[in-house]
Amino acid sequence: MDEPVKKRVDESWKEQAEREKQTVASPAKPAGPAAAGPAEAAGPEAEEVPQARFDVFLSGLAMEALIALGDMAHPVTRKQAANLPHAKYLIDLLGLLEEKTKGNRSADEDKLLMDALYQLRMRYLTKSGGA
Repeated sequence: MDEPVKKRVDESWKEQAEREKQTVASPAKPAGPAAAGPAEAAGPEAEEVPQARFDVFLSGLAMEALIALGDMAHPVTRKQAANLPHAKYLIDLLGLLEEKTKGNRSADEDKLLMDALYQLRMRYLTKSGGA
C-alpha cells in the first residue's frame, strides 16, 4: 500500500501580511487606548472613514451624472451606457443643492458647483437632443 501524501502548507505569509498592514496603518499614531479612533476600536479589519466634505460630495454626484450620461464607464461593469432619466435626476439634484446652499458655500465650492452644473447641463442637452 502507498502512504498518503502529506501536504505542507506555509501560512507564514499571513502573519507577515498582518504585520505589514499594522505597520502601514499606524506609523505615526499615538499610543494608548485614548488615542484610538472609531476605526481602531472596531478592530484591524475596519476601514478608516474619510472626512465628509462638500466638494467631495459634489464631485461624487457629478461623476455619477457623467456615468449616467454615458460619458464615463461604470466602475463595476466597465461599460458605458447612457441612462438619461437618471442623469437628469442627478443634474436636478445638483441644481437643488445649488439653490438650497446659496450663501453658505465657499468661493471654491461655489465655482466647483457652478462649473459642474454648466458642464453637465450642456452635456445633457447634447445627449437628449435639446429637449
